[in-house]
Amino acid sequence: MKTAIYARVSTKDGRQDAENQLKQLRTFAATQGWEIVHEYVDKASGKRGDRDQFQKMFTAASKREFDLVLFWSLDRLSREGTVETLNHLQRLTGYGVCYRSFTEQYLDSTGIFKEAVIGILAAVAKQERVRLSERTIAGLQRAKAQGRVGGRPKAEEADPKLVAKVNRLRSEGFSIRAIALEVKKSSNTVLRLVNSESPVNQ
Repeated sequence: MKTAIYARVSTKDGRQDAENQLKQLRTFAATQGWEIVHEYVDKASGKRGDRDQFQKMFTAASKREFDLVLFWSLDRLSREGTVETLNHLQRLTGYGVCYRSFTEQYLDSTGIFKEAVIGILAAVAKQERVRLSERTIAGLQRAKAQGRVGGRPKAEEADPKLVAKVNRLRSEGFSIRAIALEVKKSSNTVLRLVNSESPVNQ
């Protein structure tokens, strides 16, 4: 099986080294008889979805340059929250690429627990979306009570082409922050556009 390794450390100052992750992942892949064809290493926060190697990995996955992504643990892959992390896993699945966590054996899309894990993550993600919606509504109500007007995108922000692009990127699994960088809008603006289009949140 053609395998890509993804490793991540949080800082660029040399205090953290991804080599320990890489050694264990290489050894594990060898014991499974998997061929390592790519190694992607980021030195960046896992709370950002626009990491250079992370995005390169997904580009290669979309071209089916490998069959499986192996990472040390889920929080090495992403720390963007359950919803975003689930989107990343589903995006890999959509490309026909499997995934496996070295330290979390249940996170194995080639194993028998795949559907159960995805079901649990999806349920948690749904609850997070509900809480986000509740917080957004509460914020709008508080702003209204204080005499401020807000909650709807400005006319120029609600341009149909912009909304369509945001929807497309979101459906492809991009994070709010990554979309904001792509369309050159604030994360809050993108979030309002996403929340205003229910199909994106499905």
